[in-house]
Amino acid sequence: MVNFFATTLVGHYILPFLMVFVIVFAILQKTKILGDGKAQMDSLVALGIALLLIATPVPREFIVEFTPWVAVGIIVILVFLLLYGFVAEEGWKQEKWIKVVFGILAGIFVIALVLYFSDFWKTDAIKALFSMNDSGSLWSNVLLLLIVAGALAVALSSGNKASKPAGK
Repeated sequence: MVNFFATTLVGHYILPFLMVFVIVFAILQKTKILGDGKAQMDSLVALGIALLLIATPVPREFIVEFTPWVAVGIIVILVFLLLYGFVAEEGWKQEKWIKVVFGILAGIFVIALVLYFSDFWKTDAIKALFSMNDSGSLWSNVLLLLIVAGALAVALSSGNKASKPAGK
């Protein structure tokens, strides 16, 4: 039995084309860059970008490899939110720390996926960055910058709370 979505035509051409077309069209419609009520222009631009993607093998393959992992990341976030919803209080509102944590995790996830699927991760520059011979001073500087940034963030956030009047 042949899996319809696993065929080269569908999996490597039709689905990436549709995904890019729909996303670009939606962005153009939402931002109204080309003007309000210009759906025809938006669709032509989206069509051109999607066709350029399909005609170029490297970006097309990147999207074919990248998209399933984005779906995995979305499912992980959904499962976490479902589990958190079970233990959250009634009338739960989204806490600020959840947005920050998910923003950081999503950023790390996307950066790691881009590095991995673009084959940049396999270059000698990245390997040298994580080898202990040459990168000891780099990592100590990065750690020092993170500590300073964290201390600055704590100082600025506590300063804003202290400067607000008590009645407001």
